[in-house]
Amino acid sequence: MAPEIKSPSLSNSDFKRLSSFIYKECGIKIPDSKKVMVEARLRRRLRELNMNSYDEYCNALFSKQESSKEIVNMIDVITTNKTDFFREPKQFVFLSETALPELIELDNIGISRPLNIWSAGCSSGEEPYTLAIVLNEFMTNIKRYSYKIFATDISTRILEKAVLGVYEESRISTIPNEMVKKYFLKSKDKTKKLVRVVPVLRNSVQYQWLNFMDDDFGIKEKFDVIFCRNVIIYFDKPTQDKLIARLLGYLNPGGYLFLGHSESIFNSNLPIVQLAASTYRKIL
Repeated sequence: MAPEIKSPSLSNSDFKRLSSFIYKECGIKIPDSKKVMVEARLRRRLRELNMNSYDEYCNALFSKQESSKEIVNMIDVITTNKTDFFREPKQFVFLSETALPELIELDNIGISRPLNIWSAGCSSGEEPYTLAIVLNEFMTNIKRYSYKIFATDISTRILEKAVLGVYEESRISTIPNEMVKKYFLKSKDKTKKLVRVVPVLRNSVQYQWLNFMDDDFGIKEKFDVIFCRNVIIYFDKPTQDKLIARLLGYLNPGGYLFLGHSESIFNSNLPIVQLAASTYRKIL
C-alpha cells in the first residue's frame, strides 16, 4: 500500500525549483497558475517512489545520484500530450491537395525518391498515423509513390504508446468508416473496445526520443514536410524563434512547415512565406 503523503502541498519554493529546471531542460515555461497542475501530476509519482513529501522528491531529483534516473520520469509526468486523429483537418486537406502535388511538380518528390516527413512533437502517435493514412490515400492514384515518416517526442512513456498503436475505439469516432475498416484492426476481445493501427502504417513510422533543447538533435537528413503543431505555444518567444530557425534548417527549399492553429511566425527575416493559417513554405 502506498504511503500517505505527509506534506500534501507543493511549496512555492519547490515549485520554482521545478519550473526553473523544466524550463532549462525542456524549454517549457510553466507559469505560477500551473502550480496546482504540477502538484497533481507529481502526486502519483511520489506514491510510486514511496516518498512522503514534495520536498523529499525535489531533493532526490536534484541530487547528483538520482537526477539522471528520475528526470525522464518527471518530464513524462509533467508534459502535456493531448492530440487527436485528423486534428486541425484543413491542414491535412492542404497537404493532400496542394503540398504533395506541388512537391511532385517541384522535383518529382515522392516518385524519384521517397517524400520525407517529420512529425515533431508526435505525442501518442495520432498525428504520424494520420499522416500515414493521408499519404496512403494519396498513393492510390499515383504509381510508384513512396514516403518516410519520422516522429519524435520528449516523453518516453507516450512514445511507447505511439509505437504500440493501440487506441480506444472512441478515439477514431470522427474518422470515416471506410478508412476505419482499411487502417484499423478491432480487438478480438469485444469488451475492451480497442483498435490497433494496421501493420503497414505502423511500419511506415520511425519513432525517436528528442528534446528540442538539445544542442544536437542527432538528425542527419532533411525533410520535405515538417509538422510541429501545438508545441511552440509552451515556449517563450526567444525559445520559439530559436526552435523555428532550427526546424527550417532541416527543411528542404520548397518544403512545407505546419504549425498549430494558434501558432504563428512573426520573424520576417526567416526564408519562408505563409500560404494559409499556420502553414508555411520555405523559399526556393
